[in-house]
Amino acid sequence: MEKEKCNCTEHCTCGDDCTCTEDVKCAEDCHCGEHECKCDETCKCHEGEQECHCEHDDKKNDKKKKKEEKNKYKQIIEELKEELKKKDQDVLVAKADLINYRKRKDEEVVRMLKFCNEELIKQMLPIMDNFERAIKLDDDNLDDEVSKFLEGFKMIYCSMQNVMGSFEVKAIDGANKPFDPTYHNAIMLEQKEGVEPGMVIEVLQKGYIYKDKVIRPAMVKVSE
Repeated sequence: MEKEKCNCTEHCTCGDDCTCTEDVKCAEDCHCGEHECKCDETCKCHEGEQECHCEHDDKKNDKKKKKEEKNKYKQIIEELKEELKKKDQDVLVAKADLINYRKRKDEEVVRMLKFCNEELIKQMLPIMDNFERAIKLDDDNLDDEVSKFLEGFKMIYCSMQNVMGSFEVKAIDGANKPFDPTYHNAIMLEQKEGVEPGMVIEVLQKGYIYKDKVIRPAMVKVSE
C-alpha cells in the first residue's frame, strides 16, 4: 500500500503509516513517526499540534489539571467555611445582645412595677410632715381645747401611717445614730458635750424608705 503524506486536513492516526481516519485530527505538518515514543503506550496526534504525544503524558497532564482544580475548589471551600464561621459568630453575638436586651427590659419592668407608687407616696410625705408639726403643738395637758382639737389630727395621722406601712413605707430611724449619707442629709453641725463627732443628734425632718429604696433622706443635725 502506498503511504499517504501526513498533510490531511481530516482525521488521522499516526504510526508507521499516516492514515486519515475519523478518530484523531492531525495538523497539516504532522510529523508522526519521526519522533520516537519512549513510552510503551500508543502515541496520538492532537488537533493543531505537530508532534505526537504519549497517552501516558496526556493522562499525567489530566491528573495535574484535576489536582489543580481540586486545590482550587478546596481553597474556595475553606474560604466559605471561614465566612460561615464568621457569620455564625455574628449570629451568636446578635443572640447574646438580644438576650441581654430582654433581661434589661424585664428588670426595668419589674423595677417599674415594684416602685409604681413612688411618686404618689412622695407627694404624701409633705402632708405627713404637716400633721407631725401640728401634733407637736400639743402639750401634756390633754384636757384643754388644743388637745381636743388635735385629737382628730392624731387619728388621721395614725391612719395615714397605717396606709404607708401597707405599702412598705417606713421612716428612717436617725436619732442617736452614726451619720450615714445614704440615709441622712446633714444640714447643721453642732458641738455637743458627751457626743462623739459624726453622730446624729437631732432629726429635723423624717426620711422615708419605700421597700428597699430611700425616697427621701432624713434632714439631720450632726455633732462635730
